[in-house]
Parts: sequence; C-alpha cells; structure tokens
Amino acid sequence: QVQLVESGGGLVQPGGSLRLSCAASGSILRLFSINTMGWYRQAPGKQRELVGVINSDANTNYKDSMKGRFTISRDNANNTVYLQMNSLIPDDTAVYYCNAKMMLNVAPYGVYTYWGQGTQVTVSS
Repeated sequence: QVQLVESGGGLVQPGGSLRLSCAASGSILRLFSINTMGWYRQAPGKQRELVGVINSDANTNYKDSMKGRFTISRDNANNTVYLQMNSLIPDDTAVYYCNAKMMLNVAPYGVYTYWGQGTQVTVSS
C-alpha cells in the first residue's frame, strides 16, 4: 500500500503563515516513480479545488488566486511535498489535501493517484 500523510495544519490569525507537509510512504512505494505531487483544498460547502502541483523537476503550477502567497516545494529523496502559505486570509480556511500521481514501474504498470486524509487549516482572529 501507499499512504500520504499530511501535517502542519491548525489555527492561524489573518496575515499569518503555515507550512504543510505531506510524506508518501508504504511497503510498495519503491515500485513507483512519483510524477507530480500537489495540494488541493475544500472549504465548507464548496468543491475541492486545486492549490498547486509540482513535478519531479520542481516545475510548479498554481491556481491563479494562489500565486504569490503560496509556494510548493518538494524533497524527492524523502518523497515529501510542502506547501508554504503566507498572508493567510479567512477565505483560505479549508481542509487541505495532498495528492500524488505515481507511475507503477512493474506490471500492470499505469498511473495511480493517491490522496492524503486532509488537514484542517483555519484562518481566524
């Protein structure tokens, strides 16, 4: 199995910062190449939306509204992706989910998508 485990969520005041982490692990992880890792979020009553993704070459892609405040980085050696969030506002309140797309390098091959369990971020005074 493969697991994505997020950490770093919590309560922060408007204007503050948080750093989320997501580590991939599992007994069969060695059979995969991790293509992209990224973050999505889901606010109450809203659909899950993309925050941003990063590929194995560290190229990033963000939703336009996240650019400038959010930064995604990746530690390939430790199969970990980070989300640095600055200048947080109440509208950033959501459950943040880690996502990874992985290529299975043995039969039956293919691309598999995994999700973390989510971590709550609350921006409030």
